[in-house]
Amino acid sequence: MAEVLVYVDHVDGAVRKPTLELLTLARRIGEPVAVALGNGAGDTAAALAEHGAVKVLTHDAAEYADYLVVPKVDALQAAVAAVSPAAVLVPSSAEGKEIAARLALRIGSGVITDAVDLEAGDEGPVATQSVFAASFTTKSRVSKGTPVITVKPNSAAVEAAPAAGSVEALEVTFGALATGTKVTGRTPRESTGRPELTEAAIVVSGGRGVNGTENFAIIEALADSLGAAVGASRAAVDAGWYPHTNQVGQTGKSVSPQLYIANGISGAIQHRAGMQTSKTIVAVNKDAEAPIFDLVDYGVVGDLFDVVPQLTDEIKARKG
Repeated sequence: MAEVLVYVDHVDGAVRKPTLELLTLARRIGEPVAVALGNGAGDTAAALAEHGAVKVLTHDAAEYADYLVVPKVDALQAAVAAVSPAAVLVPSSAEGKEIAARLALRIGSGVITDAVDLEAGDEGPVATQSVFAASFTTKSRVSKGTPVITVKPNSAAVEAAPAAGSVEALEVTFGALATGTKVTGRTPRESTGRPELTEAAIVVSGGRGVNGTENFAIIEALADSLGAAVGASRAAVDAGWYPHTNQVGQTGKSVSPQLYIANGISGAIQHRAGMQTSKTIVAVNKDAEAPIFDLVDYGVVGDLFDVVPQLTDEIKARKG
């Protein structure tokens, strides 16, 4: 069976969930070979093997932390040369998509971004995408070279499938461009104790109907009762009620959780483009004609200030 390269997104050896999802998808089209780079790369092997990696290629160098993107592209290019894979899978983050695009250009291949599913095909992997502001679903494949595909978080369930996970050192030679953009400083992101928005299994969002910064406490309380991430519509972010980093939509972040709860959000196409691939969608809005109700699995016509606290209390009661 052909090997499939999976780029490992990790923090000092702690593998992030989107990578484990990629291993699940990679097993559909071949044998996963993980590529772990940077500090703690060797510490990823156990988790990667537990989820199906037959081999883990590792390389650590200061360049991965000190410079942006290009050193990782150099390493993936070396991995492609060493393995001759059937495909390269990369998590669909902002950095991941830049890595994928640069790699595809380097190896003379096509690239597919923001896939939401992946299956084996007679002429190579077939990727499913949600396109044109989530108005259409397409199936595509790369017709030239080794397919490079980025996959959105929460596109597949994480499945354990123990494999050998043998660790091998990857030989990497950095090019002249690897040190072109230097990282001059880092500021740790303040932790809220909530899941990362794009990776969360449940997202609770607030929109114009929340009507103020102080009222987002209601949204946060519901999110915390569910162990969810908090999102916001563009209207709420533009009004200064919630940080831009939490914006869900075409000009914000794209999410695809198991459950998405929209509160006081009308459902404009800009917002729908960022959450329409959610598995189950629930909306609370006092306007029965709001476009969001055309999209939802469950809708509540009512004032969010009445509905959301009752929902939060009921969840806490059941958990208690």
